[in-house]
Amino acid sequence: MDAESQPPVDRKPSVEKEPPTGVLKKAIAASAIGNATEWFDYGIYAYGVTYISAAIFPGDTESATLLALMTFAVSFLVRPLGGLIWGPLGDRLGRKHVLAITILLMSGATLCVGLVPTYDAIGLWAPILLVLLRMIQGFSTGGEYGGAATFMAEYAPSRRRGFLGSFLEFGTLAGFSLGALLMLGFSLMLGDDAMHSWGWRLPFLVAAPLGLVGVYLRSRLEDTPVFRELEEKGQKEEETATQFKDLLAGYWKPILQLGGLVVALNVVNYTLLTYMPTYLESEIGLSSDQSLIVPIIGMLTMMLFLPFAGRISDRVGRKPLWWFSLAGLFVFGAPMFLLMGTNMAGAIVGFAVLGLLYVPQLATISATFPAMFPTHVRYAGFAIAYNVSTSLFGGTAPAVNDWLTAETGNALMPAYYMMAACVIGAIALVKVPETTRCPLNGTAIPGTDEALPPVALEPTKA
Repeated sequence: MDAESQPPVDRKPSVEKEPPTGVLKKAIAASAIGNATEWFDYGIYAYGVTYISAAIFPGDTESATLLALMTFAVSFLVRPLGGLIWGPLGDRLGRKHVLAITILLMSGATLCVGLVPTYDAIGLWAPILLVLLRMIQGFSTGGEYGGAATFMAEYAPSRRRGFLGSFLEFGTLAGFSLGALLMLGFSLMLGDDAMHSWGWRLPFLVAAPLGLVGVYLRSRLEDTPVFRELEEKGQKEEETATQFKDLLAGYWKPILQLGGLVVALNVVNYTLLTYMPTYLESEIGLSSDQSLIVPIIGMLTMMLFLPFAGRISDRVGRKPLWWFSLAGLFVFGAPMFLLMGTNMAGAIVGFAVLGLLYVPQLATISATFPAMFPTHVRYAGFAIAYNVSTSLFGGTAPAVNDWLTAETGNALMPAYYMMAACVIGAIALVKVPETTRCPLNGTAIPGTDEALPPVALEPTKA
């Protein structure tokens, strides 16, 4: 069933039954813990790249760091494969079962990274093992994020989807910040020699309990009400091959639109959160500890504003917030990078400004992206489009920024790269339907004439 075969529906405001508060809180927590685990890994890898490169890769410091950044990008190359496998399975078997598997794979692989022997101990097997583990992480993440966002969006009441969805991204920054704080804390406690010798491994070992908590939370919930409704009506996809064909034939437009939005989203995301410590240390001249402190302060500030941005999006819409964010980052990208190049205080202020301009995008991902597809292909459509674009433009951003800066000698190249990505995102955003307060039920794309109309801003009183 494609996007253009749906009959029109009555445009009166939809009436929606909301899940009990306790169930809703558990669903949001179950979604956010997986996101936190995923970004915890990114945080400890990005903030420990100096130690990892020295322990696992051969060569001088500069070449080893580039190899470590390229290995970070390797996991993103297999994310589309993960999306192709986990996405259709999530639409056939349910969101809950797939998410339990992906979080176990993800946290297990992160744990094992902390156990990889050094290059001095086993030679080339060390980087080979690291690459294999990063590929496992990428494969599992290919199903984790799209599934977690879909799980959250399908549980959340339509009138509060932006606000509740912002907590998924709160988990993103919480996981990343926890990883960064652990790496910084161990660095301050143990010293440089101990960190290079064995201390860098300790944060990776924390991934195992995080994964177990996530599995426990997800096992305590039923699948989403939206998916169960589709299953009861016999409208879910039964064959992966048929689903993939339907997806490409009927939903190529939202796939391309989502891919374009993700270019802007993830180039900014991985430039600010992942590449920034390397940039501040190598290009700006801050110490290794200072280069960790700047993004941590910025991320903690961003976390405070995420729920507010999500709540605003429930009232004014997702697209106005995206337009504000894209325009702001385009205008202030280069000036804030210039400010970051002045001193420590300038770096903190510049990063904070860019981070706050990025918040309107980050806060609304989980409400915007799942709503771009109907229920029967939502997990697959989101996972495939998101992960293909992320693998090409997200995970590669640290290495591309590092290469561009080295080749041109221009410290503003990361800002220019972000600005170009924002232009692509703006082009994609033009034709995206506004889906604020639109129910996600049914087999029509939310926000279109064939789908259920938006619910009232305030709940209907009995």
